[in-house]
Amino acid sequence: MRRNASGVAASFTLLSVWQLSEAMVPVVVGALIDHAVVSGSVGALVTWGSLLALVFASLMFAYRCGALVAYRIDQFEANRLRSEIARHVLRPRGARTGMLPGATLSLATGDADGVGTLAQSAAYTFASASAVAVSAVVLLRIDVVIGLTVLLGAPLVLFITQLVTPVISRRSVDQRSRIAATSAAAADLVRGLRVIKGIGAENEAVARYRERSQVAKVAGIRVAGSQALMKAMSTGLSGLFLAAVTLLAGERALEHSITIGQLIAIVGLTQFYAVPIQTLGQVGALVAESHASAARIVDFLRTPPLLTAGTAHPPLAVPEISLDRVTAGALHDFSLASRPGELLCLAVDDPAATRTLMQLLVGEVPAEDVTGGVRLDGVAISELSFAARHERLLVNPHQTDLLHGTLRSNLDSDGRHDDAELARILDAAAAHDIVRLYDSGLDQRVAAKGSTYSGGQRQRIALARALAADPSILVLDNPTTAVDAVTEQRIAVGIKALRHQSGSRTTWVFTTSPALLAQADRVVHVEDGRVAGVGTHRKLLSHPSYEELVLR
Repeated sequence: MRRNASGVAASFTLLSVWQLSEAMVPVVVGALIDHAVVSGSVGALVTWGSLLALVFASLMFAYRCGALVAYRIDQFEANRLRSEIARHVLRPRGARTGMLPGATLSLATGDADGVGTLAQSAAYTFASASAVAVSAVVLLRIDVVIGLTVLLGAPLVLFITQLVTPVISRRSVDQRSRIAATSAAAADLVRGLRVIKGIGAENEAVARYRERSQVAKVAGIRVAGSQALMKAMSTGLSGLFLAAVTLLAGERALEHSITIGQLIAIVGLTQFYAVPIQTLGQVGALVAESHASAARIVDFLRTPPLLTAGTAHPPLAVPEISLDRVTAGALHDFSLASRPGELLCLAVDDPAATRTLMQLLVGEVPAEDVTGGVRLDGVAISELSFAARHERLLVNPHQTDLLHGTLRSNLDSDGRHDDAELARILDAAAAHDIVRLYDSGLDQRVAAKGSTYSGGQRQRIALARALAADPSILVLDNPTTAVDAVTEQRIAVGIKALRHQSGSRTTWVFTTSPALLAQADRVVHVEDGRVAGVGTHRKLLSHPSYEELVLR
């Protein structure tokens, strides 16, 4: 509301003029009857008739402009919230949210829209309150008894209807959470549809989604039930209250305490009164829903960064990465240092240990959860700036995404390489055959997430993209799990030939592939989170646990 202060003030003012003009219609009609119809004065008829036309013109203009301003605020604010959510996720340090993509999408759509509607709701509420107050003043001037009845009765009706608001707020929070969980399940179901079909798990996937959907449906029905109860209470109590006011006004007219025109004004005002009173009665539910959405967005925006980073940016040196007696996650007293220009393979028995190592190299593990040191070119990795890290290190995860565009834009987004260089890189990744799939070659279209390619093709394109980046230190996580043995051998030879001719590049590969391990200058066998052995692939085959790991 603060950051839209000028627009909020304009919408409050214009919508208040609209509501006040609505309230003045029966008052002007009553005055026209008393001063023109009863007296038969043509001049009074023209005067009050012109005033009535002016009130209607004001009513239409104020509503059109006020509603437009309020709606624009809603849309711009919802868009701004969506941008803030996206910015929070896409910032260089990321966000440690633990939320699935579908849940984040739900925040950026349903919750952002829910918060955005607050400005419009607040404007209509303020306008309704202004109309109620002015109407009460007019009624007091016409008749004190009727005015006091309205002043005391309207707040009582409003108070009773607000008793349901806390229930709606709790149920709205629950509903938003369950809808987010259902949206997340739906997004992940669509994303993994090919895998689900491959293992024949369609029925199980549908059953799980249906279960979550039913829970969300029940939560939605509960919220709707609470809102219906509030609307029923607001409408019913308002109707009874307005009937009582109208009855009282009729009695005062029979007693000649008020004129015919004043009776018409009172009856018209009491009929008009129903709308602003109902609006005020429902404001609690509207604010409760907006607050529930706002709370979820605030909790999301308060999540800490995913990656740790400092400000150090030392000059480039011989590429070196080292871990000194590190204990974190699945690692225990783990020590390892790279050698300049080597191809180092890590054969790890536990995927959790691989994941911890990858997270340490990326900087995802909070400093308080790590003992020991992780250094890049002699500087603690947590002290290096993102720019310094990116100059030296690329950690390529096992699960990668291809982006909508062309094969060329996926491989070389900044256009550093010519076609000949890209051909060498694709050959090293055994992906040159993909270029020949279409006549357009490198300019062939790539669908979102590379859905038109097979799993092996996507993996080879992702490997080629990592090789094209040409970092000083490249870390690959099982880059050949989706290819056959012949292709795997070609990739192993290709990586060695592309990155390790000059001795200025270091490559770490997490793998249990004999083809890759055989090409390595050094192999590190990691068992139970510790270094169990170091040597060549041939030498380590004499260890039974290593042999079982890589030859199974």
